[in-house]
Amino acid sequence: MSTAEQIMREIEKLPESLAQEVLDFIGYIELKHGLKDRVAEELKPAQTSAMSHVWDNSEDEVWNDV
Repeated sequence: MSTAEQIMREIEKLPESLAQEVLDFIGYIELKHGLKDRVAEELKPAQTSAMSHVWDNSEDEVWNDV
């Protein structure tokens, strides 16, 4: 059994709140080791809310499935 499979098996035993802590820790490890761009991750929610009026309009619905 791979390490990832062992981790998944253990996480499945946890209550949701503890599983969320594990997920947060994985994000921390990714940032720490340069596997995730911190600035991009932090700006993504801001971009989504700021651009929702541009992205969500009836004229552009055709692009949703591309």
